Amino acid sequence: MPQVITINKQEIGLGQQVLIRLNISRLPSGTVIDIPVHVFRGAEDGPVLLLMAGMHGDEVNGIEIVRRMLRRKMLRPERGTIIAIPVLNIYGFLNFSREVPDGKDVNRSFPGNEQGSLASRVAHKFVKEILPWVDYGLDFHTGGASRANYPQVRCLLANTKAAKLADAFGAPFIINASLRPSSLRKEASKYGKNIIVFEAGESLRFDETGIQEGIDGTARILSYLQMQKSTAAPAKPAIICQKTSWVRAKVAGLFWCQIALGEFIQKNQIIGSIADPYGLMSVRIKAPKAGYVIGLNRMPVVNQGDALLHLGIL
Repeated sequence: MPQVITINKQEIGLGQQVLIRLNISRLPSGTVIDIPVHVFRGAEDGPVLLLMAGMHGDEVNGIEIVRRMLRRKMLRPERGTIIAIPVLNIYGFLNFSREVPDGKDVNRSFPGNEQGSLASRVAHKFVKEILPWVDYGLDFHTGGASRANYPQVRCLLANTKAAKLADAFGAPFIINASLRPSSLRKEASKYGKNIIVFEAGESLRFDETGIQEGIDGTARILSYLQMQKSTAAPAKPAIICQKTSWVRAKVAGLFWCQIALGEFIQKNQIIGSIADPYGLMSVRIKAPKAGYVIGLNRMPVVNQGDALLHLGIL
């Protein structure tokens, strides 16, 4: 890493701490939309770690993880650089939404286009200004659409560096996750950047356990990269899931769940039931496979085909 890095035409040298605002656009009201980017550089050169949340504006747990670490002054590396972005998708955050106003997903818009859709422009600004400097990254997410995720790290286990990063984080579960087209992880992989995803809780709801897991995991990553000493307890061995499988509703109705997040369930175990609202029928739901419940639907009203739970398969 050079002695000086440049973001948004601002030079940041070793030992400096700055807040940069990346301008994206304006709201129809004329209000300027900027993305705040915190940069903390140690006195000694070393790796650059990205901490980013709010790719989906309604996923507040990740935002809170980064906010607390900033507030508690936990991001002061002795060596290397930390780039912390509490909210990437400002538009979605303001509108309690996963997407930007044009309905597109920023995490399906990489590498982006300066003249493209709003989501594409956000992705382009990130790729142009931030990604070139990054060596490693933690991308914080939660479950979407009323689905809660048990604390878990997702990465491509075939990538040795990413797998070691996931192991160092120390989440209860490590999920082998392929690189999705036009996602941040996919784009970063083209340049040899190793970014893993931490998932915990659900959108628009704080999950204290997940938030603390994220803070502790980040502290362990900083120690693993020899950027600063960790104050977190050593991680317990993670449960590694090579595959995942969704269990979906075969009928519509009211879903009553009989299992909990993080629980191991056996094949053919009753996981709940779906009943019509008029008291005429009730259908038991059985697990088609054995596995750990890494994601769970919190919405009681379900349509046929809706995801009820996400299984992690050993």
